[in-house]
Amino acid sequence: MTTPATRPARAHFSSGPCAKRPGYSLSNLDTTALGRSHRAKIGKARLKRAIDLTAEILGVPKDYRVGIVPASDTGAVEMALWSLLGQRPVDMLAWESFGEGWVTDAVKQLKLADARVIKAGYGELPDLSQVDAKTRDVVFTWNGTTSGVRVPDADWIPADREGLTICDATSAAFAQKLDWAKLDVVTFSWQKVLGGEAAHGMLILSPRAVERLETYKPAWPLPKIFRLTSNGKLIAGIFEGETINTPSMLCVEDYIDALEWAQSIGGLNALMARADANTKAIADWVKKTGWADFLAAKEQTRSNTSVCLKIVDPDVVSKGAEAVAAVAKGIAAALEKENVAYDIGAYRDAPPGLRVWCGATVDESDVQALTGWLDWAFAAEKARLAKAA
Repeated sequence: MTTPATRPARAHFSSGPCAKRPGYSLSNLDTTALGRSHRAKIGKARLKRAIDLTAEILGVPKDYRVGIVPASDTGAVEMALWSLLGQRPVDMLAWESFGEGWVTDAVKQLKLADARVIKAGYGELPDLSQVDAKTRDVVFTWNGTTSGVRVPDADWIPADREGLTICDATSAAFAQKLDWAKLDVVTFSWQKVLGGEAAHGMLILSPRAVERLETYKPAWPLPKIFRLTSNGKLIAGIFEGETINTPSMLCVEDYIDALEWAQSIGGLNALMARADANTKAIADWVKKTGWADFLAAKEQTRSNTSVCLKIVDPDVVSKGAEAVAAVAKGIAAALEKENVAYDIGAYRDAPPGLRVWCGATVDESDVQALTGWLDWAFAAEKARLAKAA
């Protein structure tokens, strides 16, 4: 097959850390706070700037609390699980690896006897009608980063619920509309849709979640890094820029830069439109190619950020799972060697395939250019497979 004439201008399609914003440069960052204490007036102001911009762009309700916490999205989710679960029964939803991780926390670490696990395989969404979001707590990922499957909406969550909804939204925030009225805890990390730097998480709490924190004490000890209350009251400073431990102020400035870019292009609606356009470019290509398809079984549950693809070419599939895995791995390696696409192999626990990040910091023209190279690389790997046989 002829080598494509057009290359992506930016080959960054990793699903985390993700592509930096268009036009990004370290020289654009405000370095005034670097070398200063994060507890100094200037440090707190920059941390509060990040919090305020986050709330503004995402449309977080005024009575919700937004805080910066340690250890990326994982830290934010585990703070919520260890601090809030145990008061009432909980439904744990899992349809990919990160959801499985939260199941491990609840069942094997916290050993909650009343945790009910509702699962689905990669490419599928659990039967949401089985979830008792009325009387039980619910823990779920909004967008399955490693499966490319997301919940289509929050209609399955009752407005008059008694329990809390704890939502890992790390690859959904800033690219998908979150239904805040149905969410009590929302977490994400900087390095996903806005392409920020890693290691910092965001924790967003509804008034109902704050009430739980202030009225319920878990039966297990909480490490300092997980503690959100002191003497039975919320540690309000966490949500005003007083972080639990020392943050990287360089990462803070990098995140602010991404937030200000998002604001400058039109905010959340513009970010969602960019991600949707990128995913449509993949969808248009899938309709024309005969060898690849979305891992997500239904279009309405298909992610517009972590787009996961499976190989469906009958000649390759007929040779078995090892052949499929080899072809997928070969495509990813070939495109990295050509400096066309970096880090597009499927997640290690997911079915063999490809994963193309289509979040808001990626340009549609680059996705369109990538598709020709995908065909080129597949043709080469299929020919190599046939020759080996």
